[in-house]
Amino acid sequence: MDSSELRSKVQAVNKAFYDRVYQDPWLKLVFRFVTQTHIESQQSDFMLGALGGPKNYGGRSPSDAHPHILVTEEMWQLREKYLREAFAETHFPDDLQKKWLKIDDAFKRAIVKKDRSECEPRFKNEEIIDVPNPNKTR
Repeated sequence: MDSSELRSKVQAVNKAFYDRVYQDPWLKLVFRFVTQTHIESQQSDFMLGALGGPKNYGGRSPSDAHPHILVTEEMWQLREKYLREAFAETHFPDDLQKKWLKIDDAFKRAIVKKDRSECEPRFKNEEIIDVPNPNKTR
């Protein structure tokens, strides 16, 4: 597959994925300060480079981009569910799905946290993003 075809496929996955994320009552709150088009573009550049395409990503590494966000295991699992749905919707090739999920898994330990105490702002004036799941019954 040439790099333009790979880019198109990766962009389609990210569009389908973030359409789900930005409609989810919980996850959309995590991304409330980031436009969907911006995050789709960043993630497409990141994954394209990670999957063997051109390396155009100029942002933070996933571990450096998320220290201020309480990403719980539950949130991670919901995110992965939406990603798998996006793969299916876009008919993303199985071999690339496996690579993508392996890349995600490599960053999971640095992103998923047990509680708020494991979060830290990237900047002095940055707040911790700790969004309770509105669908969870207490």
